[in-house]
Amino acid sequence: MTEIRVLTDEAQFRAHMSVFRRAMHWSPPSDEQWQVIRPSYEPDRVLAAFDGDEIIGTASSFGSSLVVPGGALVPHSAISRVGVRADYTRRGVLSALMREQLSSLPDPVATLRASEGRIYGRFGYGLAGRWRTVEIDARRAVIPGDLTGRVRMLDQDTADKLLPELHEAIGLTRPGQIGRWAGWWARQRDRKTEAENSVTVVHSGPDGDDGFLTYKVTTTKDFDHELSIEDFVWANDDAWRDLWIYVSRLDLVDKIEIDLALDEPVSWLFEDPRVVRTKDVFDEIWLRLVDVPRMLSARTYGVADPVVIEVRDELLPANDGRYRVSPDGAERVEEPADLTIPVDLLGAVYLGDTTFSQLAATRRIEGTRLADADALFAVPQKPFCGTFF
Repeated sequence: MTEIRVLTDEAQFRAHMSVFRRAMHWSPPSDEQWQVIRPSYEPDRVLAAFDGDEIIGTASSFGSSLVVPGGALVPHSAISRVGVRADYTRRGVLSALMREQLSSLPDPVATLRASEGRIYGRFGYGLAGRWRTVEIDARRAVIPGDLTGRVRMLDQDTADKLLPELHEAIGLTRPGQIGRWAGWWARQRDRKTEAENSVTVVHSGPDGDDGFLTYKVTTTKDFDHELSIEDFVWANDDAWRDLWIYVSRLDLVDKIEIDLALDEPVSWLFEDPRVVRTKDVFDEIWLRLVDVPRMLSARTYGVADPVVIEVRDELLPANDGRYRVSPDGAERVEEPADLTIPVDLLGAVYLGDTTFSQLAATRRIEGTRLADADALFAVPQKPFCGTFF
């Protein structure tokens, strides 16, 4: 019989990581790797499924924060390291882990990055945000004008100290963005150490440092130089534009690739917008409303007549009920529902990536007053996180 336990000591954490890595088809961490990974484990947030004394499944979370529409920052659990040993799959181990984790999370909302798209909907996670991968032909990329500020290159020791401080100072503004915890930065330092040719540059404007990006350049078998932007954070339009000018004018670069928000207007930077090509659109944010009343009250709403939404949540029945949503907020009511939606699809519309009307067109939800519901949940920016965990 599967038993779920909270892990508490380093030996258990390392065994946890070994099982997770095996589930992802990676080797267990070496001693050197473990020294970097160890600080990322947070007590009371590490779960394991046991068969006797053996760990057969893993799950963990990290304490963070999440921007919701309207700009409020709410406590958030970043779910990661979820895996089941290959010889124990299809036996309910993952379901047991997910049920236990959801019932014990201290935060009203959780997000994760899904290894497979069909796994997490049954646990109440909805696809709430996507990114697009773009490729830029650097040989033809021309951004008119000059830099308005200064861009400088950092050595890794300086970057490791400055970037967490700068990220915190710039702050979070777009729905879907999350706070980066100490363990995230520790793992990021490790990834940069392992990544050949990783470079960090910082932008400075009239008020000081206000943006940064990290990139690396690789050479293909055809001797093309491809630049991959791995992290890009900015406080204002000037920092954003200047960093793009810097990276587009680097010598010995043929292509630039980056994952960015669906509505980021990067094509308009260039004299020829055709130098920017969308290669793919992929899911990024899978969102789980753990406390529906609190999360409906946390965000703001557009202008429309009130709509009563009935929410169904099989795993967390305390969320079941009807909620009257209006420009003034949300509250529980006993009124008849205008539309009914499962909690995973409420998560999908929560940040504004999709709409009630789109879900109704696919017969995923039922109800009326869809146009008003769409207007209430509309957002000026598409959700995007930009922080992988």
